Amino acid sequence: MTDRQARDARHMTGETFDHVIVGGGSAGCVMAARLSEDPKLRVCLIEAGGGKSILTRAPAAAVITLPGRPKINNWAFETVPQPGLNGRRGYQPRGKALGGSSAINAMLYLRGHRDDYDGWAAQGCTGWGWRDVLPWFIRSEANSRGADEFHGADGPLQVSDQQAPRPISRAFVDAVTAAQIPRCDDFNRGDNEGAGLFQVTQFFDDTRRGERCSAAAAYLHPVMNRPNLRVITHAQATGIIMEGRRAVGVRYRDRSGDHEIRAGREVILCGGAFNSPQLLQLSGIGAPEDLKPHGIEVVHALPGVGRNLQDHLDFILAWKTRDTDTFGISLRGGINLIRHILRWRRDGRSMIATPFAEAGAFIRSRPDLPRPDIQLHFVISVVEDHARKLYMGHGYSCHVCVLHPHSRGRVGLTGPDPLAAPLIDPQFLSDERDLQGLIRGAKLTRNIMTGPEMARWRLRELHTSDNMTDAEWEAHIRARADTIYHPVGTCRMGVDDMAVVDPQLRVRGLEGLRVVDASVMPLIPGGNTNAPTIMIAERAADMVKRDARG
Repeated sequence: MTDRQARDARHMTGETFDHVIVGGGSAGCVMAARLSEDPKLRVCLIEAGGGKSILTRAPAAAVITLPGRPKINNWAFETVPQPGLNGRRGYQPRGKALGGSSAINAMLYLRGHRDDYDGWAAQGCTGWGWRDVLPWFIRSEANSRGADEFHGADGPLQVSDQQAPRPISRAFVDAVTAAQIPRCDDFNRGDNEGAGLFQVTQFFDDTRRGERCSAAAAYLHPVMNRPNLRVITHAQATGIIMEGRRAVGVRYRDRSGDHEIRAGREVILCGGAFNSPQLLQLSGIGAPEDLKPHGIEVVHALPGVGRNLQDHLDFILAWKTRDTDTFGISLRGGINLIRHILRWRRDGRSMIATPFAEAGAFIRSRPDLPRPDIQLHFVISVVEDHARKLYMGHGYSCHVCVLHPHSRGRVGLTGPDPLAAPLIDPQFLSDERDLQGLIRGAKLTRNIMTGPEMARWRLRELHTSDNMTDAEWEAHIRARADTIYHPVGTCRMGVDDMAVVDPQLRVRGLEGLRVVDASVMPLIPGGNTNAPTIMIAERAADMVKRDARG
């Protein structure tokens, strides 16, 4: 689509499509591409952000977009003050561009543990167990290692071994395995326990090697010229148009004003764990006690909207190093960066291709646990306060998070203004079990990081020290921990009264309205959430197409 066509599309008010998709993030790109495969279906995708740029193509550019200063391809939300974090406001970066958070994330391709999905099925989400969802993971994937019983080779999403992992990342893997934790060469076969280098959503073909393979680059960009697909960017949805109990369209606002798009079959919300529940609430769909204080008429009482927010809380251990083969601020580092940029442009194999979190591990903080409860991300830089606090020199860090948090928060409204940010309250550490798990995980991680395998890299530890008490660990965690960007659950799938969507992702009690994104996850997966979100959309697209045929 040309720029002129995009501008014209934004001014067409009242046009009817079969399916109107709200949100061009990971799920929205999959839905738009898969639904428009059927030439009989007319599909419209509405995205608040923009399209392609070098900042979405170059993986290392995440250090520019992540901090949200300025807000480049990033909603840069904040939470309400968190009592569990000493009253601090947490930071919640979310992608605002075609590709959504897959355009600004660390590109890690991780599915979680098989028990995560069997847990969904046990809660009444029939058809969402591990063996049910595995074919949809496979369908989405073009893995550089080829196809096997767990991986695909022909899907749109290129999944690759890293182009140029640093030696220090391999040393981290050695340090973890020296602690009697197994080595894991593939985290995505259903049992992710162990340590290794992450695979990433990155192009490995010769034409685009080393570039980020966002959901937009994988699914949407190759099909933008389909005559039955319209993509509207820089347009924020402001409400769902309802006729009785049926969704029939979407209101949106762009630079030229307010517009409407009609949906003959379905409106599909793909805004993510924050924006999807917010749009439902703005449209009068939610708990009456959440809507009435803002003067919003209740169209459909649905008490679970915005509830069940889950996220992975992240605690960082960090060290300074003399190794300039890491990201840092120094003369030598600056010279190296220029060299890396030139090589990345030539063959895609330099440090510009890094996901920053090059290595990691899934570990058990207690030996009696049935599956890993802690995830480690080893980062070739000191990423403090989401890269908003910078240090001179070079360093590395290890991030620790509890994989199955018990704390539950919510997403609500700050007022009736559809352009206002949502109210985000994760209630971090509101359940004591999360704090105790994070303390155990941090202790174990520090023992690993201070072992002999990392000795040649260590210069000085930045925050923690030997012989800290649990009270001192707690103080550090409450003072410095924050999200590692995995919010889910706020439009929960299920069959009980608090479920927002059924196992076919249809909004309960309404017609012509689905939610397809991370918000439908009933329980947070034990790992990063981008790959599961793409899987959900692959499966949902098949459901929608079958319903359209029937």
